[in-house]
Amino acid sequence: MTPAERRLRAQLGAHTMHAQHDPKKTTAKARAVFLANFEAKADPTGILPVEERRRRAEHLRKAHFARLALASAKARRSKRAGNGGGEEAAGRRRSEGGRGV
Repeated sequence: MTPAERRLRAQLGAHTMHAQHDPKKTTAKARAVFLANFEAKADPTGILPVEERRRRAEHLRKAHFARLALASAKARRSKRAGNGGGEEAAGRRRSEGGRGV
């Protein structure tokens, strides 16, 4: 099976699952664990009041996603510079069936 076929099969499975089940319910445990990791980083000893721990965890979560966004922007900029195409090349890739950037 090619990587493209594997991706299409995975998309088919995901769409089928989300058509049959509430995605908030199917991902609830994973989201809870994901957020609990930020709370553990915010208060590793468990001495902070719950509200303060949650406030700090929320900022750690926002920082995490800001870091991801920055890395993504750098990667896109680097890819554009390497291809010598800029936005026009990204649009061309999209129209040729690629994901674009």
